[in-house]
Amino acid sequence: MSLPIKNHRASGRVTLSDVARAAGVSPSTVSRALRGERAVDPALIERVVAVSDKLGYVPDPAARALASQRSNHVAILIPLLSNTLFVDLLDAAQKTLRAAGYQTLMGVTHYDSSEEEQLLREQLLHRPAGLLITGLDQNLATQKLMARSQVPCVHLMDLPATADSETPYCVGFRQIEAGASLTKMLLQQGRRRIAFAAAQLDPRVMQRLYGWRSALQEANLYDPTTEWLNPAASSLALGGIMFEQIMQQRPAVDAIFFCNDDLAQGALLAALRLGIAVPRQVAIAGFNDLTGSDQMLPPLTTVRTPRARIGESAAHMLLTLMRGETPEKPLVDLGFEIIQRQSS
Repeated sequence: MSLPIKNHRASGRVTLSDVARAAGVSPSTVSRALRGERAVDPALIERVVAVSDKLGYVPDPAARALASQRSNHVAILIPLLSNTLFVDLLDAAQKTLRAAGYQTLMGVTHYDSSEEEQLLREQLLHRPAGLLITGLDQNLATQKLMARSQVPCVHLMDLPATADSETPYCVGFRQIEAGASLTKMLLQQGRRRIAFAAAQLDPRVMQRLYGWRSALQEANLYDPTTEWLNPAASSLALGGIMFEQIMQQRPAVDAIFFCNDDLAQGALLAALRLGIAVPRQVAIAGFNDLTGSDQMLPPLTTVRTPRARIGESAAHMLLTLMRGETPEKPLVDLGFEIIQRQSS
């Protein structure tokens, strides 16, 4: 027996109400069932999906967003997809949001504030239910867009120095503290001429630089000539080049703190090629504990950052905000871990 369809649209398009009528449930139940929300009984989801398939229903996200003033999409803005750091974060956030019935719209900013602003303008056209955005360094225009949209928002990776009534919702760790902690560990190992080598030079990298600098200043060992900063994109190749430059121009350096593992891995490969003994001649350390760092020769000392946990925790915080509830804490500090291996 064919299912009754009372569709009065001129286009003949099957509507959500048609599916609800045929399945004997409300339109809101159909909507939640088709999103796969865990609160909906699995048997009911199966029935609604079967009816939807039978009728040939295709969801209209634009109509849904217009009716509710919000869609079931969450916008996520990250700097790069070529960096494992952000891939891990995105994967964890997306899994958490999908389990709650939300889809994700991703934008890649390439560390460009103007591109971030434009991407946000485009995302807001889709009436997102929420926003996950990397960092706290948005330009003024982006900040105004976020405020005017009133879309619930959680910031990723960064934490403000202090919390007050104006503090945004954030999940991350303290980059300055992490940079200082790794530097102090190298100092405790007896290193006295510790260079800092960095690429990309985004705000989080500069915070690690500040942590390195403050630790050396505290020990009366800071030397500005051992800051090696390059605005180019980070890569293994650049790490090798920077290592060679430092060893040629600053041969007294006995340790190098690279701002991320890509550079440090490239430095270890260059040391092997040049016959420079690590860590006997120079210690090498990185940041983020990316894939492969524990397999280098020698294995890389680094800072392990909780990127997957940041993505998951931020998504849970955003879900709380999208329900109209207030999270227990506006700031969630997930910390970091110093991983000491044989390269130092």
